[in-house]
Amino acid sequence: MKYIYIIVASLLLTATSCKDFLELPSEKDFDSSTIFEDVGKVEMAVLGAYTSTFNAELFYQFGMGTDECFSTEGETNSKNQVANYVFNPAISPTGTYTAMYAGVEQANVLIRNIPLMTITDDAEQDKLDILLGEAYAIRAMNMLHVVRHFGDVPYPTIPVVEMPDFSSSRVSRDTILDGCVRDLQQAIELLPWKGGSGMPIERVSKNAAYGLLARIALYAAGYSLRWDLDSYAPGSVQLARRSDTPRIQELYEIARDACKAVVDRGENELIDYETIFRDLVNGKYNKESMFEYGQKGADRNEARLGYTNGIFAHTQSFYNKSQPAMAALPTYYFEFEEGDVRRDVTISNYAITAESTHQMNTYANHMIGKYRVNWKADEGVSAAQRDINWIHLRYADVLLMYAEAENELNNGPTGVAKEMYEKVRLRAFQNDRSQIGETPSTYEAFRDAIIQERKLELGFEGWRRTDLIRWGILYEKLTATKQEITDLANHTGKYADVARYRAYQVTDAKAFNDPTIALDFVSLKNEPTATEKAELERQGYTILDMYGNTAAFFNNRFTANEVWVRNIFRGLEKNKVELFPLSTNTIDANPGLRGQQHPLY
Repeated sequence: MKYIYIIVASLLLTATSCKDFLELPSEKDFDSSTIFEDVGKVEMAVLGAYTSTFNAELFYQFGMGTDECFSTEGETNSKNQVANYVFNPAISPTGTYTAMYAGVEQANVLIRNIPLMTITDDAEQDKLDILLGEAYAIRAMNMLHVVRHFGDVPYPTIPVVEMPDFSSSRVSRDTILDGCVRDLQQAIELLPWKGGSGMPIERVSKNAAYGLLARIALYAAGYSLRWDLDSYAPGSVQLARRSDTPRIQELYEIARDACKAVVDRGENELIDYETIFRDLVNGKYNKESMFEYGQKGADRNEARLGYTNGIFAHTQSFYNKSQPAMAALPTYYFEFEEGDVRRDVTISNYAITAESTHQMNTYANHMIGKYRVNWKADEGVSAAQRDINWIHLRYADVLLMYAEAENELNNGPTGVAKEMYEKVRLRAFQNDRSQIGETPSTYEAFRDAIIQERKLELGFEGWRRTDLIRWGILYEKLTATKQEITDLANHTGKYADVARYRAYQVTDAKAFNDPTIALDFVSLKNEPTATEKAELERQGYTILDMYGNTAAFFNNRFTANEVWVRNIFRGLEKNKVELFPLSTNTIDANPGLRGQQHPLY
């Protein structure tokens, strides 16, 4: 049983505590020939496999290049290039691909060996059933991450040492995603509901497995970039759904039923939107968050959540350094309707200066607000390692998936679809029904509403790029967004009345659990006169040119001819960039992939 060493070695190298529920024994306590003779050691192996379920690329490289988010790094930086669709096999991201397959191998070893274990009593059997269910869920979610970014890929379902050789070729993503659906259906049979089970949020419960099943079913039913796997002919590349229409309908039914199971169970609920993310950065749990990747401890902070994807905090500030490499597109701020509480949580309109004050951001440097360091109760392990979990799944997502599946199945929104959609809308407007507007009644209008609502609800949570692809609209949506950015920069079209200046008051940022959500401001359509300026300054206001370069971070002017504006989405090509090419090293390492590169690369 040599292959068991793979999982043990990975466990010892990468696993550590998730909110302190896991303490690893020393290496001498592991024996590759006896690990599956002890339930406790099997649990350690499962917990080790969870370390592969998340990678910084999922929110960083793959999280940019959307109608929400752009890269603040220079145009020659590979992450900026990936964010703007200027990629090739030499710079194609590899971290997620490698990490996900490591987890798949761990899951395969577990799935192969747990059923072969000798069981002594019912309690032990129940424990092993849960562990097996978790292994199925890990394999499914990891394969989704690979497929949604790379398409048809190798699909190992047995441990490496049982394979006839170490060469694996591409497999149709339909086959893979159908396998992931089966894995999660199996997991659901084995896993307990969260309530009363004692399952920590960093492990997959039945609730989470249902949500993950719905997600995978929607991806399996949606659009993706496809080509002929026999010829790899460039002319065969097209954005399309699978050809089996009855299966598409069946997948929507699976998604609908999975979401319904979670809603009917009643264990999860929507909570105050701001509280979701204040809880997140402080390691607190609530009924909306359904599954998180644990970042507790120095060894699990490699993703640098809150640093790369947070607000700017000067290295000399009270909170120490936070250095974002990604920010909110200027137009995203204006997508939120007046009164929508999500806007100022999702997008921070301030940065933290060296003097530990809140400084208002310009339109060009609005930052990601959900993971802001000043909302924490402490600094964390270090400036770049803040102990912030990553939310894989929350209840609002389940409600929106439920509404989407109902609309697809019935060629228009049912009463249930509208109810689920309105639950999310109402929370955004603090349950004021007069503010949410009329819910669309036709298929197309409701679909568009779901597309927009997911953008507002799930901003910067890592799903937007591939959501746009599964809807078949990435190119169209980003092309329209680029025009809107230009219009905002030129102060034309629907942005003609946007304020050019804001007056705000500088406030202190010198305490943890900072209550500041957003800085209040006075909108000034035009530059104030000398008299107006003097009066505002007398009242303690600072006047900011919202198109200028006075900023704590990313201090670039916002005009249409600025390089950073011109270069947004500069490599965008329809029916090409919807999938990444495999990296050169990935193909070189696997003989089965020779000659199987993305046909347009």
